[in-house]
Amino acid sequence: MELLFGNQKTVEADIPVSNGGQLTVAEAMAWARDNLLTERPELFMKGSSVRPGVLVLVNDTDWELCGELEAEVAEGDRVTFISTLHGG
Repeated sequence: MELLFGNQKTVEADIPVSNGGQLTVAEAMAWARDNLLTERPELFMKGSSVRPGVLVLVNDTDWELCGELEAEVAEGDRVTFISTLHGG
């Protein structure tokens, strides 16, 4: 993931929320893809979700326990993307 985000291990960002509503993980991922990725977005997302092999954590909890794409993200929350794929 670091390579896709300009060789940065950690990125802090203020993501704008549309219509004064609540930000979801899906919106945060799309914003990161459009505003933070420096190369190869196809390695990060497939359709509206992450590609297989990318683990998503919301405040260090697997996003599957939080509601996946519809999980709400509040100010100060941390969304982490970890690639579980490696070369041999």
